[in-house]
Amino acid sequence: MDVIDYQMGEDRERSNWVRLRTLLRVRWFAILGQSAAIIVAVQVYGLRMQTGYAIAVIGLAIIANLYFTAVYPKNKRLSEPEAFFMLIIDIFQLALLLYVTGGLVNPFAVLILAPVTIAATVLQLRSTLTLGMVAISLVSVISQYSQPIATADGIILTLPPLIQFGFWAALVIGIAFLAVYARQVTMEMHAMAEALLATQLALAREQKLTDLGGVVAAAAHELGTPLSTIKLISSELMEELEENTDHYDDVALIGNQADRCRDILRSMGRAGKDDLHMRYALLETVVREAADPHLNRGKTVLFHVGSVNDETLVQPTIPRRPEIVHGLRNLIQNAVDFAESNVQINVTWDRDMINVRIMDDGKGFPASVLPRIGDPFVRRRRQTNDRPGYEGMGLGMFIAKTLLERSGATLTFANSRTKTTAQPLAGALISVRWPRDIEYIAAPEAGEPLGENQQFS
Repeated sequence: MDVIDYQMGEDRERSNWVRLRTLLRVRWFAILGQSAAIIVAVQVYGLRMQTGYAIAVIGLAIIANLYFTAVYPKNKRLSEPEAFFMLIIDIFQLALLLYVTGGLVNPFAVLILAPVTIAATVLQLRSTLTLGMVAISLVSVISQYSQPIATADGIILTLPPLIQFGFWAALVIGIAFLAVYARQVTMEMHAMAEALLATQLALAREQKLTDLGGVVAAAAHELGTPLSTIKLISSELMEELEENTDHYDDVALIGNQADRCRDILRSMGRAGKDDLHMRYALLETVVREAADPHLNRGKTVLFHVGSVNDETLVQPTIPRRPEIVHGLRNLIQNAVDFAESNVQINVTWDRDMINVRIMDDGKGFPASVLPRIGDPFVRRRRQTNDRPGYEGMGLGMFIAKTLLERSGATLTFANSRTKTTAQPLAGALISVRWPRDIEYIAAPEAGEPLGENQQFS
């Protein structure tokens, strides 16, 4: 499946998603909070500290904010180095402020976690690791060296050595844990968003191809009568004219060109796709249409069609929807890709369910990825010999699963090592099931008028 080639590696730049104005706004809130904390500590609790130095450090942050506001436009998107520079400034400013206000005695030391967490969501792994190491180094320094804070009575506030070590360890572990956690969640969110976008593009592409085929089929259908008339009249004229004359040759040419027009239109689209009565087809027809591109790829694809436990139950008619066709096509492609020589597609139904089972005689799904099939960008954690070349199937299977589930289907992925009547091939098994009573796959009742064909918009 050729939809979009996504790069999920560390070379993908995401920092330019962050606006400078966002970071500056957060910094303004931090400046207000720092100023309020200094005022409350001095005026309310009467603590003695290096107030002048603290005000100077806060002033530096204010100057930096004013500078960036004046130099750069409000809609400025930060590049990787620019975002790294902004966050490293925040870390050093906060560490310096903690140094002049008691070090780890200051409970606001926990705020050192914030810049690293932000870095984990917007920067590459290398930049995040660098910021994390800088933060850990600065926390380690201020845990040993800092300007003391004293009460109004002159008592210097200190922490017992064990408590101070525990606070330092908690900050170091918090920096590492929050960075890893935030980065993992962010990567999964981006992967899901990009996979959903690829799904929408695949569905839009399939819809356009369907509509294009419908337009061509409509042309073939509408032009069929006039082309037949031209052919008939040209044949009658040829009977009345003498052979090997200019008029005879011209009439023969008209007939040949009419035949050519008919063949061209027939080859460009499948007749009837645009007709309303052909927008619904038998279940077997839709499945065969989905499998058609993969029938001549060197593997044998067999179909088994029939009702379950009731031979009198007629085959259901379902809509020929792009999401159903494209989803089944991706699953069949996966089976053909990994089959040794045979793929079997069982199309069955009963009064309650419609079931399409796709089986191959390959080596099955790897145990390491079987629980995660259907997640976008599946990657194998280790190399195995049970299904070589499986690394690239994540996005295609995700698109198939998403499209089919949108149509109301339930998908099951499994392996079968034992051949049975229901599972004649000992390999991978994919089951797609639809309840027959859902509106999405409901077809008009037999004999119900469909109305006139509508133009494509």
